[in-house]
Amino acid sequence: MRLQPAISAFVHTATLLPATGYLRLSQIVGKPATDNSPAIPAIYPVCKSTWWAGVKAGRYPQPVKLGTRITAWRVEQIRELIERGAA
Repeated sequence: MRLQPAISAFVHTATLLPATGYLRLSQIVGKPATDNSPAIPAIYPVCKSTWWAGVKAGRYPQPVKLGTRITAWRVEQIRELIERGAA
């Protein structure tokens, strides 16, 4: 069975993720380039509000608070999310 190009790109991205660690929201949903920083390509291309709505609804993993102003997600959970979407 041949995967659709978009799904295939997600699966490829999942294999490039580190084995363990954390990802910030901009690393997951991407971020456009600005004058001060380059663009960050999306691993899971949805907008921030869709992501947070999905977290609230239980479709996406719950975040981990690493500090007062630092929210992140476990790489293992993001990889599972991608692989679940590709199935």
